[in-house]
Amino acid sequence: MPSKGKVGMAQFKVGILGIVALACVTLLIFLLTGNTQFFKSLVDLHVYTSDAAGLTSGAPVRINGIQAGSVKTVELSGETNPARTIKVDLAVDKDMLKQIPVDSIASIASDNLLGSSKFLQITKGTRPETVQAGATLKSAGTQQFDALVQQGFGVLDSLQAILAKVTDIVNSIEVGKGTIGKLLVDDTLYNSLQSTVTQVQLLATTLNSKNGTIGRLVNDTEVYDQAESVITRLDAITQQLQQGQGTAGLLLKDRKLYDSVNKSVDQLNTILANLNAGKGTAGELLHDDKLARQMSATLGKIDTTLDKVNSGEGTIGQLLVNPQLYDSATGTTRELHELLKDFRANPKKFLSIKLHIF
Repeated sequence: MPSKGKVGMAQFKVGILGIVALACVTLLIFLLTGNTQFFKSLVDLHVYTSDAAGLTSGAPVRINGIQAGSVKTVELSGETNPARTIKVDLAVDKDMLKQIPVDSIASIASDNLLGSSKFLQITKGTRPETVQAGATLKSAGTQQFDALVQQGFGVLDSLQAILAKVTDIVNSIEVGKGTIGKLLVDDTLYNSLQSTVTQVQLLATTLNSKNGTIGRLVNDTEVYDQAESVITRLDAITQQLQQGQGTAGLLLKDRKLYDSVNKSVDQLNTILANLNAGKGTAGELLHDDKLARQMSATLGKIDTTLDKVNSGEGTIGQLLVNPQLYDSATGTTRELHELLKDFRANPKKFLSIKLHIF
């Protein structure tokens, strides 16, 4: 049986072990919850405002968004000034006091538009002096926060209206209204699409075969061979051109032909320059109006002669307009024709020879 001294020592060891375990659990809880202020030196600050706006004890305190402490208490101040109706006590890290100028403004803010997660926001001022422990910070009115919350409610209303419209659209689609509804519930359109898919499959099958023009183009190597042959010929022609063979090759490679063409162009330019200068017969034709006047006079004479002919003057005019002369010529022709006909029928009548002897 163990002695009383050993039992007491064992109980003492168990007690020490329990205390150490309890300390470890407490430390672990603080570390998991992120509440490290237990190891920091905290100082108190105060803020007075007209409305708590849902701010509660334990809410975070942030300086321009940086965690600096927490709210200790939110209670009625008992003052009659409407701007100091609510008193908020803060516990802020002592090292953060140097980051809070005396003209800083404290306000109640929220992490979301619904206002469900409140915290105390300290907006840094610009003055070089900083607040001291136990100081009272200036506060902004809660009207701006309320306006923000109202905007959040307005956004919610808009979202509800949009959701209602989306619901109506979904209901319309479910009953088969509109194009999308037809696509979802109408078998006719599905059957049409299925038929189209079938036709496309048949077309693909045809293309994969050698039937039809496109199928031959896709699968028959004859067209490929022909194209390759044409390309080979084009390549040979290009090589011949590069080597200066043939007329086209000479045009590309022969310097003499180029010089000859260049010389011809120079001569043509010279001829055109002479024409523009009025040199030679062609130049005079272009620039001298003497020939034009002569041609005009000749045309005038021809016109006068034609007028006389049309009026029956002269032999040619009589031939054109006098029917008697035409009838006389016609009668003479007729008599000559009868004479020739009689001559052919009885030539002896006209070919008689008389011999006289003296």
